[in-house]
Amino acid sequence: MADHHVIDVGGVRLAYQVSGPPDAPPLVMLHALGEDATDWDIVAPVFARSRRVYALDLRGHGRSDWPGTYSLQLMRDDVLGFLDALALDRVDLVGHSMGGIVAYVLAEDCPQRVDRLVLEDVPIPRPREQTTPARPDGKLTFDWDMVLAVRRQIDTPDAGWLERLSRITAKTLVVAGGPRSHVSQEGIAELARRVPHGRVVTIPAGHLIHKSEPMEFTKAVLEFLQSQDEPCPAPEA
Repeated sequence: MADHHVIDVGGVRLAYQVSGPPDAPPLVMLHALGEDATDWDIVAPVFARSRRVYALDLRGHGRSDWPGTYSLQLMRDDVLGFLDALALDRVDLVGHSMGGIVAYVLAEDCPQRVDRLVLEDVPIPRPREQTTPARPDGKLTFDWDMVLAVRRQIDTPDAGWLERLSRITAKTLVVAGGPRSHVSQEGIAELARRVPHGRVVTIPAGHLIHKSEPMEFTKAVLEFLQSQDEPCPAPEA
């Protein structure tokens, strides 16, 4: 069972779930747009057998604050503040879709904080056709203003994100969802090539790999995390 906590990071309250042995290596999990920490519930118990698992609600999602100001960079800063607040120096980091963008931007800008990086069906940061999503009916578990702000950034990403993929020092596993995914699989393959220690594995389950094929997903990720390859040395801060 996961324990539920809330922590203040720079004036923003972040909710998170934690499970697994306290002395196990830390694994931080970042959800997709419109989801929250509970999206990992189907796979987190498997990881928690050998890892201390921290699953966050990113700002504007779930039980975390909905402060009204949103960007992927602010989410990156929230995660860094979370690591600092919990004295987590270096971690393994897993991100799905939007959470994967937050994860690789963090790994680009602060490579010394990430040992191993897992990106689940994450789009490469290239401009794409802009669309305005329709707000779902009823009460939402996320801030709709956050969706609009983040979608604009995903549609028109910072050009530096693509260039700085080469700065990532973490050994990186890119998990692609195959032809059933709406995310460009060619772009995912390029993303893996641009990361110096990146490799790609395809699980043809569509975009929601960890939900559609949880056993295959956890097997691939655990084999990667537990491989005997030494993590890349931490660069100078």
